Amino acid sequence: MPSTDLLLTFNAGSSTVKIGIFAIDGDAARRIGKGVIDFRAEPLSLSLTAGPQTFEMPLKAETTEDLHGVIDETFSLLAGHFDIAAVRAAGHRVVHGGDRFTSAVALDDAAIDAVDALTSLAPLHQPQALRFIRALRHLKPHLAQTASFDTAFHATQDDLVRRFAIPRTLHDEGIKRYGFHGLSYKFIASEFRRKAPPAAKVVVAHLGSGASLCALEDGVSRDCSMGFSTLDGIPMATRPGWLDPGVILHLAGERKQSFEEIEDLLYHHAGLLGVSGISADTRDLLKDGRPEAHQAIDLFTLRIAGEIGRMAATLNGLDAIVFTAGIGEHQPEIRAGVAKRLSWLGLATDEKANTANDFTISTRESRIAAHVIATDEEQIIAEEALSVLGSD
Repeated sequence: MPSTDLLLTFNAGSSTVKIGIFAIDGDAARRIGKGVIDFRAEPLSLSLTAGPQTFEMPLKAETTEDLHGVIDETFSLLAGHFDIAAVRAAGHRVVHGGDRFTSAVALDDAAIDAVDALTSLAPLHQPQALRFIRALRHLKPHLAQTASFDTAFHATQDDLVRRFAIPRTLHDEGIKRYGFHGLSYKFIASEFRRKAPPAAKVVVAHLGSGASLCALEDGVSRDCSMGFSTLDGIPMATRPGWLDPGVILHLAGERKQSFEEIEDLLYHHAGLLGVSGISADTRDLLKDGRPEAHQAIDLFTLRIAGEIGRMAATLNGLDAIVFTAGIGEHQPEIRAGVAKRLSWLGLATDEKANTANDFTISTRESRIAAHVIATDEEQIIAEEALSVLGSD
């Protein structure tokens, strides 16, 4: 491909989509722009960064289920800043690949159907990715598309780690721990090798509205706090993390709540929002003086620290911790709260470095290194798309 060709990436969350614009330089992808559409906002708009400038551009199209109007108008707005005629491919983040997809793939009809068949495993995220895939396929049928899977990075985990203590037949049917945020962890593993002193056993804390942790051994995934679904692990903005299955039985049995009511509770009303009753956003909770806000933050840091301890057992040791994603990269209070709970492991942070969000936030005397690394899932999507298309 000539260097003037472009590649788009679509990182669809439950209510937003991040769009990456990349120039293709040989077999490398170089970011030249980015955009965000927040479907919760009214009026709907595209926030676009091109070079040093950011533009807020309204989207007049109606947000229909198929997204045809929104995608069409988005391409028109992008054309005002980039040579959209030079776009040769689009790469998508897909949350769940199950056991079938352990690497990125080109999206043909069979692959799209297979991705759709996994929707029940990620009902909050999978449908959003499929909406963008199908909208692009409708509007630009000749545009090559690829999918990169959040679960794929964790396929290296040992079978023992991936098992629940349930009948083997259920495990064989696919009820197992998969792990998520794999695109973020793949990027961090690469950046850590490039930027940090050698460390074989590393726990990465991806802390955002969705949050998880991953145990890396020489850059390879060995464990993840999220398991069968994105509800698992540490508390999140509106998701509970670990929850005794007996709670679900109680809600369904004693309280007679429906499947839909329980699903809505677990995905939208639990987590930091549920504990605090105030907000799902740690920034709001850190500013709020009420005891409920303080308790939600304390529970968050307690569970993160506890999971780091569990992962140290999986790794049989711990050399370093990496904080990433929105909270991990930008909220020193959360990092300090986690570090305080891990002082028994010999972790000591430098208050000045932590407050400045420096790369290294641990002291020279600390037995465990602590770092802050900005993640870039879209970069991995772009690189995997080029790899898939280059092998066709």
